Amino acid sequence: MMGVVPRPLWEKRHPPDAGHRIRLVSRFGVVEDPAAGRLWLLDCGFGRDWSPKLERIYALQPRGADVRALLRAAGLDPDAVTDVLLTHLHFDHVGGVVRRDERGVAALTFPGAIHHLQRSHWEWARAPSPKDAGSFRADHVAVLAGSPRLSLVDGPGPLGGAVAVRTVGGHTPGMQLPLVEAAGGGSLFLADLVPVWSHVRLPWVMAYDNEPVRTIGEKRALLAEAAERGWTLISEHDPDAPRGRVVRVEGGAFAVESFATGEDG
Repeated sequence: MMGVVPRPLWEKRHPPDAGHRIRLVSRFGVVEDPAAGRLWLLDCGFGRDWSPKLERIYALQPRGADVRALLRAAGLDPDAVTDVLLTHLHFDHVGGVVRRDERGVAALTFPGAIHHLQRSHWEWARAPSPKDAGSFRADHVAVLAGSPRLSLVDGPGPLGGAVAVRTVGGHTPGMQLPLVEAAGGGSLFLADLVPVWSHVRLPWVMAYDNEPVRTIGEKRALLAEAAERGWTLISEHDPDAPRGRVVRVEGGAFAVESFATGEDG
């Protein structure tokens, strides 16, 4: 998760367990847009479609029966979901897009929703490089491939109502970041551009990134815009603080004021 950053630096903030794993969450977003008559999901979490072996390897700790159950617990009707915005198809972001019936047959968790994905990423996910092939679940990609509810998007721009996307490619080609505009201001869902708040430091990039130098440039540009516009930033993986705002500090660097603690995170 921390790439070339020396362990003595990152382990102060992210103490690893005996298996050298750090605490992360797989968070998804919900956008209610009654003016447009739409209910959006931003990614779907890692889901429950995992073997016991893989659950042990990743030390998965689900917080509910599935994505639909989590929505019901929040007072939302899963069948009212109109749109699923997939930032990219790595398994920790879209595992919940699929569920299996009693016969073990996989199908879309939200069969009535349109599933939005960048075309360039779709092409990459179906033929990934040897470096990142392990980040995709071929069986989940196949379910999307067989569905008429997949909508391929070409580049940044509005998707409807309050929701638009920005595109970046350092982590994986065609990753899209949801930008939600509301009366209180904009909110940017960071996906894997800034996975946890430690990554707000420009040189801190993941070994998972296909083009880490490109990631640094994309972070610099979007964090500068977020600071200027006062956007709320949503972290998909930080275990302690889901939301924050970025501010500029000395030397052209950035820091995050997290909403959880009010401190730089």
